Amino acid sequence: MIYKRISISLMLLFIGVQLNLNQQIAQAQTPVTPATTTKYTCPAQLESSIDAVINRPLFKRMRWGILVKPLSSPQTLYSRDAEKYFIPASNTKLFTTAAALQKLGANFRIRTSIYQDSEGILRVVGRGDPSLKNAQLTILAKQLYQQGIRQVNQLIADDSYFQGEVVHSSWQWEDVQAYYGAPINSLIVNENASILKFLPQNIGQPLQLQWAEPTEAYRWKIENNSVTTQENEPGFVEVNRDLKGQILRIKGQLAVNSQPEITALAVFDPIDNFLRNFRLTLATEGINVKQTSNLNGGKNEKEIAAIESPPLSELLVETNVNSNNLYAEALLRNLADKQTLTKNQPTADAGLQAINTILNQLGIEPNSYILVDGSGLSRKNLISPEALVQLLQIMAKSSQAEVFRASLPVAGISGTLKNRFLNTSAQGIVQAKTGTMMGVVSLSGYVNIPHYEPVAFSIMVNQSEQPPSVVRKAMDEIVVLLTQLKRC
Repeated sequence: MIYKRISISLMLLFIGVQLNLNQQIAQAQTPVTPATTTKYTCPAQLESSIDAVINRPLFKRMRWGILVKPLSSPQTLYSRDAEKYFIPASNTKLFTTAAALQKLGANFRIRTSIYQDSEGILRVVGRGDPSLKNAQLTILAKQLYQQGIRQVNQLIADDSYFQGEVVHSSWQWEDVQAYYGAPINSLIVNENASILKFLPQNIGQPLQLQWAEPTEAYRWKIENNSVTTQENEPGFVEVNRDLKGQILRIKGQLAVNSQPEITALAVFDPIDNFLRNFRLTLATEGINVKQTSNLNGGKNEKEIAAIESPPLSELLVETNVNSNNLYAEALLRNLADKQTLTKNQPTADAGLQAINTILNQLGIEPNSYILVDGSGLSRKNLISPEALVQLLQIMAKSSQAEVFRASLPVAGISGTLKNRFLNTSAQGIVQAKTGTMMGVVSLSGYVNIPHYEPVAFSIMVNQSEQPPSVVRKAMDEIVVLLTQLKRC
């Protein structure tokens, strides 16, 4: 597969710079004056205007599902196959984050603990904090050092809080190789991903590989068939992992005068990844570890160090604004009721049951969706535009409305909508969740219309053979039409 260039935010994550999520929340809540427009659309004209976009010959082979409704009335402004199932991609995260907010509350935090027994053995218990980075491991190490600990005979990584497989069986192989398909376990660190940089060398030589974490170089067998080409030639890099996860096959080329190419790979052994990172952190802080293991359990222990995640309100921002799959899957598992979890029941399945229960309590029609994961990475998820709009309407009236809306990208300003709707009447007044996978493009959210009442909308495209950028452009046209609504 051809890896996408890694996002700046993910790259900063691995060089120790944390995004200020509070800043993102404030930004999402700050109203922005939209670009002035002299165009207006009467509600009676909306149907023909939207039809003119989606009925173009270019789109004749794809399926459109659209629903537009005001937030405060049962009126339907536009509907096209709104009750039918569509593969939602990352629009699935709207269900996961809404359920998490309803059940866990905006102030919920995920705790990572270190316990010590009478024999001096340390056990690290993870509970699926997706935000845990090396910086937090350093805080834990300092807590241990301050208590006089200089040597650990045995460091145990207890990964038992989440039961079941670390990747969903229906995720595609090309996805689970990449950072956005990283495994989900109880002890996550650095989003269970490894950063790899490719640098050009002399013309004709293979590209040089540099790992953000140097010890990674000893964990892979590399088959490097890349090459450095002459100045200004086009470049690309392909990275493939074998099924066992231990061989990386590199293909591609970069011009001798080009900038480095940066990609991120999912780690194939998340427990080993955690132990290796924490052991190095402890050594840096002056604590020697003799032995590590991944045993579970422990007796006569007391908690001697702990760290908590940011509050759920901030975790939701990363989940929705940046469409972070790992965060969504970790939140799904934290929805599981640990008291009723059976011995062999996957925690993710229990989380899905919790989502179904919560959505039913909210009044979402049970037959309007089928969920199999929390992120939308699976193609087995099915959601109707009707279900998404219903969820958006209900959340807009809930006590958690402000937090939920603050977790969504803002048109032309933040996250996955930062570069969309620029210099249009939609900039700053549309908050919506994006979704993209091969043949699938979706966008669902809110529009604060200047000359009309606020509306909720869902636009979903399946079975598309067009480039996603072409479909997004048409979707954006539709959303801009909504911003031009006026009572007339």
